[in-house]
Formats: sequence, structure tokens, C-alpha cells
Amino acid sequence: MKKETSKIPVKEFMTKSILSIESSATAKEAAKKMESFDVGSIIVLENNTPVGIVTERDFAIKMVARELNYDTKIREIMSSPIIHVASDKPVLEVATLMSKEKIRRIPVIDGTDVSGIITATDLLNIFTLCTEEDMKKIYYNFLAKIYDHNIPTL
Repeated sequence: MKKETSKIPVKEFMTKSILSIESSATAKEAAKKMESFDVGSIIVLENNTPVGIVTERDFAIKMVARELNYDTKIREIMSSPIIHVASDKPVLEVATLMSKEKIRRIPVIDGTDVSGIITATDLLNIFTLCTEEDMKKIYYNFLAKIYDHNIPTL
């Protein structure tokens, strides 16, 4: 029996292993850490509290556009304040937030602890549990907008 998608909490689909780095680290240190773990984002911490996120896009756009060097502190290119959700948030609400904010990754934070991250790719995995109607809603109203802002909604 298929689950009602609107009630599935994000904790069932989030990636639980996350990568983090202190805000005083350099862009080069962050990029090397991301490369070694083969991930597309890293959570930025100050005193063990999440304060931002850096994605591959931040490196490609912010570093190059601003002509920043590799020794630039990661806090200079992080996206902050950090957009996040709690682990009990329904996955469709998370997909809506991702679409609204035009982002592909959202850290899952409970209190001050980062418990995971949910990505657009993680949302694709939900298709295995959805009804056909839920799949249409997710695709046309959320995922398509995240990847291509020109696709009309149903």
C-alpha cells in the first residue's frame, strides 16, 4: 500500500551523513573536503552551530564572479542565513520550500544539531512510495520548477 505523500516526514528520505567545516576555513579547504567526500555542499559552522551552506554553485558563481582567491574564508561565500527544515517536516512542504527558494539542497536541523540534508535527488526517491497522483503533483509542482523554471504547472 502506498503512503500518503503529504504525511511522509523528511527524516525518511534525507541523507544522514553531512559534511561540515568551520567558517574560518578557506574556500580551498572546503573544496578539497567536498571533493574527497564526493559531495556537492558543505555546512558551515561557528562554534558547532550551523550558520550557512556552501554549494558547488557558490564556488562556480561567487568565487569566479567576485574574482576571489582560494584563501578566501568560506564565510565570505556561504549562503546565509541558512534555510533549513526540521526532520519531522512533511516532505511535500520541503519540496514547496525548495521550489519557492529556488534551491536544490536544504539542511535538516533539529534544535542546533544538523541531522541531515535533503536534496532534489532525495525527493526523486519518493516516487517509489507515491501514488500516481502524488507523483504528478511532486513532478509538476515542485521538481520541475527546481530544475527548469520554464515548465508549466498542471
